[in-house]
Amino acid sequence: MSNNQMPILQVGDVLLSSDLITEQFCCDLAACKGACCIEGDAGAPVTIDEIAEIEDSLNAAWGMMSKKAQAVVRQQGVAYADRDGDLVTSIVDGKDCVFTHYDDLQLDPDSPARTRCCLCALETVCRKELSHFVKPISCALYPIREKHFAGGLVGLNYHRWNICAPAREHGRELNMPLYRFLHEPLIRRFGAKWYAELEEVAKLISE
Repeated sequence: MSNNQMPILQVGDVLLSSDLITEQFCCDLAACKGACCIEGDAGAPVTIDEIAEIEDSLNAAWGMMSKKAQAVVRQQGVAYADRDGDLVTSIVDGKDCVFTHYDDLQLDPDSPARTRCCLCALETVCRKELSHFVKPISCALYPIREKHFAGGLVGLNYHRWNICAPAREHGRELNMPLYRFLHEPLIRRFGAKWYAELEEVAKLISE
C-alpha cells in the first residue's frame, strides 16, 4: 500500500476508506454558499427509483427552478446519461443542477445580515412539507462517493474538493468526523444497524 492510500475497512457489505472515520468535516454554508450544486461538469448520480421520486416532486419544485432549468427539463427530463453511461440529474449550461435555486439566509443568529446561498429546490419543498422526497442519496452523502462492485459489495470513498476546504476547517473546529456529520444520510442509505456497526469500528480505530 502506498503512503497516499488509506486502509480499507469493511462493515457488512460495504467497503470504506478509513478517512471517512479519521477526517474531520462539517459543511459551512456561510463560507461555500452551496457551491457544490453549481460546480462540476455533470449532474448528481441518481437511480431509476429516485428519478420517479423526483418526477413526483417536480410540480412542487417547479416554481423555484430557473427558466433555463425548466426549459432543460422540458427538453430532456429530470435526468440524463452522462459520458460514462451513468444516470445523473439534468444540468444547465454544462454545470448547474436544474434544481438549483437561490435564497438570502440569516446564517448567523447573532447577526441580521443575510447571505445569498445556492440551495436545492427538492430539499426546500420537502422541508416545507410540499413533497416527501428530500434529495438524491448521492447529494445527501457528499463528500462521500459510492461505487458498486461485483457480488453486491459497495465502496465508499471520501472525495476531496477544494470548494469544501471551509468544511474541513469547520469540521476540525468542531472535532466532527466525516461519518458522524453524515450519520442521517448513512442511516438512510444503509440502515441504523449498519451505522451502529460503523460506530463500533470507529471506536476501535480511535482507541
